[in-house]
Amino acid sequence: MNYIKLLNAAFEKFFFDDRLNPTHISLYMALFQEWNSSRFADEFFVNRRELMRVAKIGSKSTYHRCVTDLNSWEYLSYFPSNNPYKGSKIKMAIIGTSDEPDTGRYNPELEQLAERYHPIREPVVNQHRPTNGQAVYQHRPVSGQALVSNINNTKQVNINKQPKGRQAVLDFFIEKDFNADEGKKFFAHYEANNWQTSDGKLIRDWRALAKNWMDRTELFTGENKPNKKGASQNRDNLKTTKTKDYGQPL
Repeated sequence: MNYIKLLNAAFEKFFFDDRLNPTHISLYMALFQEWNSSRFADEFFVNRRELMRVAKIGSKSTYHRCVTDLNSWEYLSYFPSNNPYKGSKIKMAIIGTSDEPDTGRYNPELEQLAERYHPIREPVVNQHRPTNGQAVYQHRPVSGQALVSNINNTKQVNINKQPKGRQAVLDFFIEKDFNADEGKKFFAHYEANNWQTSDGKLIRDWRALAKNWMDRTELFTGENKPNKKGASQNRDNLKTTKTKDYGQPL
């Protein structure tokens, strides 16, 4: 069973299916992950609470409506359970065509190959420190998890958290046709705050923050420009004299 081909076929079907909403897709992806974890078994049991948490669904009625819709639209087969101690059963539909044999279960030869390098329940002894950025895991995944490689799947660190120096900030402000003096103020302000936001969180992208700084500066400058129309209203447009003699008869 090819993970990438199945997922690409599902996304292609999503594109042309106007009946779906984001909640349907979110629930399908949560079920797809469960299917992947069970090594694409023909049928597998699910836990409604866990699926709702993964799919970010807060209502049981929404969950049941979406899973029923996916069943009606032939994305899967849903077999609800009347036993509170036993989860409902799901059978995922094979979307698209594939030139690979469909056995409905994981390949036993692939399982034997996995056993050869990582025997079940046998901890992996880490004798060397990682030198090439690969992730090191203390234990092999337990039975039931997918044989999907997690090597080099660690989240990439955002290199734009902090600028390399004040000159980098000034260059960015100049690149955006902005006054370099504002770049100095920006750098001095956040350098003094250890590149943290007002609520103490580390800045994720200083360039986005600098753009926000520029926008606020332009807005503040525009609001404080003198209003020529307002100045003209202060003039004595009636051209009256301020030395009027109130003793003269009208």
